Amino acid sequence: MYRTHNNGELRASNINQEVTLSGWTQKIRNKGFMIWLDLRDRYGLTQLIFDEERSPKEVMQTAANLGREFVIQIKGTVIERESKNPAMPTGDIEILVKELIVLNESLTPPFTIEDDTDGGEDLRMKYRYLDIRRNPVRENLIFRHKVTMAVRNYLSAKDFVEIETPYLIKSTPEGARDFVVPSRMNAGQFYALPQSPQTFKQLLMVGGMDKYFQIVKCFRDEDLRADRQPEFTQIDCEMAFVEQEDILQTFEGLTRHLLKEINGVEVGEFPRMTYDEAMYRYGNDKPDIRFGMEFGYLNEVAQHKEFNVFNNAEVVIGIAIPGGNSYTRKEIDKLIDWVKRPQIGALGMVYCRCNDDGSYKSSVDKFYDQEDLARWSEVTGAKSGDLICVLSGDTEKVRAQMSALRMEVAERLGLRKADEFAPLWVVDFPLLEWDEDTERFHAMHHPFTSPKPGQMELLKTNPGDVKANAYDLVLNGNEIGGGSIRIHDKDIQSKMFDYLGFTEEEAKAQFGFLMDAFQYGAPPHGGIAFGLDRLVSILGGQETIRDFIAFPKNNAGRDVMIDAPAPIDKEQLVELNLKLDISEE
Repeated sequence: MYRTHNNGELRASNINQEVTLSGWTQKIRNKGFMIWLDLRDRYGLTQLIFDEERSPKEVMQTAANLGREFVIQIKGTVIERESKNPAMPTGDIEILVKELIVLNESLTPPFTIEDDTDGGEDLRMKYRYLDIRRNPVRENLIFRHKVTMAVRNYLSAKDFVEIETPYLIKSTPEGARDFVVPSRMNAGQFYALPQSPQTFKQLLMVGGMDKYFQIVKCFRDEDLRADRQPEFTQIDCEMAFVEQEDILQTFEGLTRHLLKEINGVEVGEFPRMTYDEAMYRYGNDKPDIRFGMEFGYLNEVAQHKEFNVFNNAEVVIGIAIPGGNSYTRKEIDKLIDWVKRPQIGALGMVYCRCNDDGSYKSSVDKFYDQEDLARWSEVTGAKSGDLICVLSGDTEKVRAQMSALRMEVAERLGLRKADEFAPLWVVDFPLLEWDEDTERFHAMHHPFTSPKPGQMELLKTNPGDVKANAYDLVLNGNEIGGGSIRIHDKDIQSKMFDYLGFTEEEAKAQFGFLMDAFQYGAPPHGGIAFGLDRLVSILGGQETIRDFIAFPKNNAGRDVMIDAPAPIDKEQLVELNLKLDISEE
């Protein structure tokens, strides 16, 4: 038996008991005649004491040669600790060691295995198995487990059935790039790793399973933005005989359950906002509604003077920064420099101070009087002591720039509180979006999304105006889930493929299996997929998903620990019927 107890278990009630413990050595304090050692495992720490008067001589000698992260087993007696540590669950006791076995020695770790480590992120990712020994990482992984168990228990209680779908599927050109897998047995042919189980879960509805879910790995071979992973995990769900309201109620219930079960937070009915309203008020389709700073459209109150920067702009938008009048000119200049960065792309920023005495002082006083600036204040909702920031230009660009500024300012002001949760449904997305490169419409979500009822005919005349029967669930400015009511009629699905530019042959080659299935009585159905990595990180009070993934990849999509991706042997390439050198083409 390697252990009778774990290292977070023993208390004063165990004093005088003989115990066996195992784990990793953490801190060692050697006074020569007495050695103290913190022994660690997943459950916590226990202090060991080696005393030359009470411990065998050979045990003292072995203990004196222990290093950090050695794996050891000890036997000894639980005794009362002279200097108790109230910050430590086992701080009332220590173990007087009588036997010591070194199970495995360790090299000196490249960084300290402490909560506050001296290892940078790159180094810790290279030695991720050591990083997992640290409390913050281990606790994050256990937290993820609790979330997934809460999801499984909730959905199972609602009669959902967890069903696995294939990982080796067929590649389709829609959406992001697929990861492809060559088939050895079918020369020149390839599988693709799924970007989602979308078509399979629809087929399960055709199969009569009625309520499906799966916690599933998905894959996208795309250029990685910050905090994205090429492989990610979804809570994938589908329901038959439902309308949009059924989906929203079911998964609002799941989210509310998680917030209460995991975070102890109770929230009321989730607000709803259309896509158009979200873009108008916040400049993006996943607004953080924990704070204000809504957009104020200043065209009518700012384009009547001789300031051509505003006069020539398609839109003039302002936001009121609460308490921003306290900013120094140097701080405001830094804010201007921030919006002028290439990542944001603004050419500049106009500002207006709202003074405590009710007067205004702007960077464009040459063109605007106090009455004008008072109207700016009214439109943006600014109060005395606030700072109005104004951007202008093309509507789409300015909304994106102001949205980024709004989030940056909120972060600086501490308004994005990790323990405050503000969920929101965003509905009525455009069904299609125009692609300038291909000069045609593409599905904003995927080609199986149904138009809003009664809007199918609009596809012929004004396709850009058609709204999708789709919805996103937003939490604290992050999209945590999205889905739609699906097309379940073969003829309507054929028309949708046609509107999206698929030829009949292309549609049949790529999605013929689904179209065939629709001929055998497909029920009305819809679903949603949650991004588990993102959901867990937000519930855990963070927004970095890598911290909640056991073995994440870096921003270049590499696993620096195992050094992947990597070349494969020429023999394997030949066996897979792949050319050794693409220059042979």
